[in-house]
Amino acid sequence: ETILLAILIDDSGSIRFAGNSQAIRDGHNMIVESLKKSKQADSIFVHTRYLNGKTLYPFKPISQVEMLTPQNYDPNGGTPLYDESSVILATSIAKVQEFANNGIVSRAITLIMTDGADQGSTRLRRPEELNPVITDMLKSEAHIVAALGVEEPGTNFTAVFQAMGIPLQWILTPKNNESEIRKAFAVFSQSALRASQGVGGFTQQALGGFASP
Repeated sequence: ETILLAILIDDSGSIRFAGNSQAIRDGHNMIVESLKKSKQADSIFVHTRYLNGKTLYPFKPISQVEMLTPQNYDPNGGTPLYDESSVILATSIAKVQEFANNGIVSRAITLIMTDGADQGSTRLRRPEELNPVITDMLKSEAHIVAALGVEEPGTNFTAVFQAMGIPLQWILTPKNNESEIRKAFAVFSQSALRASQGVGGFTQQALGGFASP
């Protein structure tokens, strides 16, 4: 049995302009360090992709995951949120199927993180276009899809992510400062850790979301 964690991290210029680059690095690294403490750590695989299309690393054992540093994470791109969300979700689905084809039960957690509304998607124009995909993923009971949207004037991330099909209990909308962003990543990392503790833990966490004890 394996746990797959796929992380989509915003690398748009607004992250750097707001002074939040290090908070994002710390957040990713916090998730990795937290899951390394899981009783199931030997069966956890992680994949991180940036919002502007670069794969930092494909799915690999958590012991081999590289941390985010100023050298490999320097946000300066756009925000093709819907297109790239579609890619990370498809990657999670394909990896679960790949393991299943090899007789291995796997469960996937996908995190979509952004600090801005969609700008730059060329294939998908509305959040609702992702809804059928996420709905099917959740129905399979093999997926958790979570979202972290850093507050932006004029964007209701709760509404955007719900339109995509992400349950309310799996949406975080921290204020746009380093402290709140780190806190949100900490909440996700603890939820992911609990979900990694076998099928019972995954199912309970999936239902309860971030509020699940």
